[in-house]
Amino acid sequence: MPFIKIEAGKMNKDQKAKLISGFTKLASETLGIGEDHFTILITENDRDNWGVGGKMLSDMLAKGEK
Repeated sequence: MPFIKIEAGKMNKDQKAKLISGFTKLASETLGIGEDHFTILITENDRDNWGVGGKMLSDMLAKGEK
């Protein structure tokens, strides 16, 4: 049974539903496996838990950094 894990920031229920549907459909078409065989896990991460270049992502976004 194929397993797809998505790690991202906070999302609303509609966004999660679209990701689950889209990833399942694309993976099914690409691998030739029925959609009912896929398991999708979305892990939401707080921006305080991400670091980029030695800085917290939440701080970078607050300052408008990229």
